[in-house]
Amino acid sequence: MQINTEMTSSRPYLLRALNEWILDNDLTPHIVVDATYENVVVPRQYVEADKIVLNISPNAVNGFNITNEYISFSARFSGKSMEVFVPVSAVQALYSKENGQGMVFNEDKASAQQSKPMAQVKTAEVRKATPKKEDVKKAVPSRPTLKLVD
Repeated sequence: MQINTEMTSSRPYLLRALNEWILDNDLTPHIVVDATYENVVVPRQYVEADKIVLNISPNAVNGFNITNEYISFSARFSGKSMEVFVPVSAVQALYSKENGQGMVFNEDKASAQQSKPMAQVKTAEVRKATPKKEDVKKAVPSRPTLKLVD
């Protein structure tokens, strides 16, 4: 008996899990999309350096769906509604706007299954898409402290 060791891409599963994790923490999920991939349908006027950052929070989109092959939703861009279609292999990162927590995926189209945690990636594109520490400190309130009183 021969065992099939070939597996499907983990990327769509990670995207769904990360999106749910970010939303469960009342934060705003954003994806970084490589707009050069085939079948990517995004508002081209917002593409910079072949990339686009999209807010995928429930407040920003309608009809949001992540399948094993694509992410689709409708959203408003400059007041005009548009259907967005992104193959999961075109997603380079999913992160929280408020604190930058998330994951960056390999850009190599041939090895799209592999990924690295956000903290390990040092690319200029991801740093550009990730909020600065000062902005995160402003957005994230300090933790409460417990003071013992006699």
